Parts: sequence; structure tokens; C-alpha cells
Amino acid sequence: MPLQKFTVTEVARNLSDFFSRIHYQGSGALVVKGGKPLVKVTSARRPKTCGELAVLWPTLAQVPAEEAVRFERDLKAAKSNFSPMKSKWD
Repeated sequence: MPLQKFTVTEVARNLSDFFSRIHYQGSGALVVKGGKPLVKVTSARRPKTCGELAVLWPTLAQVPAEEAVRFERDLKAAKSNFSPMKSKWD
């Protein structure tokens, strides 16, 4: 997919939106000045697609069973220390 082109003026007027688009779409952009390419901007961290995550998942380290049991115990203990939130509409 070709990079979308933006002029320096467009980027300057919409800097926050420009960077948000690059980051959240995981795409890139070509900034041009006087019709000539000036810089290429790409996201430092592109979100993974579901297909990429499916390939990555089996390669991730597994939590040892005894650690998982301790984590579950700690989570239950933490939950028991909190009372249910009361709604201000009740």
C-alpha cells in the first residue's frame, strides 16, 4: 500500500491528528514540501493483527503452574478485601 502524502502545511496545522493517525492505524505517511518528498513517518509501535497474535501466542513463555496457583490465591484475597460498589442511584 503506498504511503499517504501530506504537505508540511497540512502536518503543521493538524499535528496531533497527524500523529494519532500514524500511531493508531499503524501506517506511515510521506511528508512533502514543494511537491518533493521530505520525510517518511512511521509508527514506532504498530498494533498486532489477530493473525500476527495467533502466530506469536505459542512462542510466549508459559507461567509455571505453581505461580499461577499463587496468583489466583492472591487475586481472590485481594477481591475479598473490597466491598461491592454502591450505586448513587440506589
